[in-house]
Amino acid sequence: MMKKLVFTTALLGVSGLAAAAPQPATAAQSAAQSATFKLPRFETTKLPNGLTVMLMERREVPLISVRAVVKAGAVNDGAQAGLANLTGDAILLGSTKHDKAAIDEAFDFRGALLSGGSATEQTTVQANFAKADAAALLPLFAEIVQQPSFEAAELDKLKNRKVSGLKQAKESPRQVAGTYYRSMLYGDAPYASPAGGTVNSLSALKRDDVRGFHGRYFRPDNAAVIVVGDFDPAAMRAQIETLFGQWRADGAAPQRADYGKPLADKPRVWLVDKPDAIETTFVIGGPGIARNDPDYVPLQVLNTVLGGRFTSWLNDELRVNSGLTYGANSAFAPLAQSGIFTMSSFTASAKTEAALDLALKTYQRLWAQGKEGGIDKATLDSAKAYVKGQFPPRFETGEQLASLLGDMYALDVDRAQIDNFMRDVDGLTPAKAKQLVDKHFPRTNLQMVLVGKADDIRKVAAKYGDVTELEISADGFKPAAAR
Repeated sequence: MMKKLVFTTALLGVSGLAAAAPQPATAAQSAAQSATFKLPRFETTKLPNGLTVMLMERREVPLISVRAVVKAGAVNDGAQAGLANLTGDAILLGSTKHDKAAIDEAFDFRGALLSGGSATEQTTVQANFAKADAAALLPLFAEIVQQPSFEAAELDKLKNRKVSGLKQAKESPRQVAGTYYRSMLYGDAPYASPAGGTVNSLSALKRDDVRGFHGRYFRPDNAAVIVVGDFDPAAMRAQIETLFGQWRADGAAPQRADYGKPLADKPRVWLVDKPDAIETTFVIGGPGIARNDPDYVPLQVLNTVLGGRFTSWLNDELRVNSGLTYGANSAFAPLAQSGIFTMSSFTASAKTEAALDLALKTYQRLWAQGKEGGIDKATLDSAKAYVKGQFPPRFETGEQLASLLGDMYALDVDRAQIDNFMRDVDGLTPAKAKQLVDKHFPRTNLQMVLVGKADDIRKVAAKYGDVTELEISADGFKPAAAR
């Protein structure tokens, strides 16, 4: 059965290979591998129709991962929030030559995976299969990318499932708090558009809307086809050209617009009222960085100290030491043009003020000096070791590498950021850490979203900034005046 691919998490590794897996490396071997990690060699070419083709030969196992990436996502929805998301999933409903059942059978019979979906700035279709099945499955993959049927009955079923999912999501504040937060920071800019849409916007979408979105953005000069795995490069290049070389589009390719910058000119609080809530879910932060920012790598280390792992400051203070929550974290959420920074957790309604105050106090340790806080060498060394240990395993499988190449294409990330990751981690000193904290972590005019029972936390909310109240039961993720 085909499954939607979730872009913001680590992708599934290759299964069924445990018997052939090598013995675990020693600590010294792991350290050496980490120190020398480089992105494997790949070639990038462009077909006469404008399609970018990226090929990475990996002969370790007889598997192939292929990924089509289109530079279009929620930022291109306009007034039809959720359109890119619906289109991305609807591509899997069959082609004009083969219906959904036939394509499902072809992939399932061979134990292959076909998946897809849409994110903020990109829509993808991904397939993973054995090398021996490439001749049978690659043509089907090319069909659904270029010639999806968007069969009416299947599309209606998909849309209805998505509408039901949106309704259910608002029963769980932790699922929607981040969407409110991004809407708050980006206002009316395209980056504020909720990827999944809203109940009303999604319900209003028609088959012609989906077909129109596909026609506007799924075109060779706005897309890349990425292949990673066991293949002969010349033969694969020829096969991709045969399957995609006749793909055509009318008019000029869509140009990337200004998708917006975070708004943080004063402290603000969005209080999202869920009358039956017994706990408060909160997100605190402000502007962050773009995905291709030169400081992206060292900031991963600094965020690890603050809230990027179980032993982070935030988790220690809010969970381990005080028992105010079961977990707390922080993250930079980078996009192609800008990004946001978040700290998030949840706590019992009666403990909202205590949890917020402790989170903010812990956050201020980034700027403290000496015994009061700051990031000393021992703390920094521990975070550096953790980040370096986590990095290579993220790019071991063909699927993971295809996903990385897709992000590099869609978000304008240079391979130097990957190749120099270890160098940039090792080069981080306490003095440089302080400079980066001052430069990138928002210290004033913090933005806050609180989702909980407003009657219980209204007075607390007013302590942290100008308060705007919203009803969680209302459609969408904006205040009534802005909808």
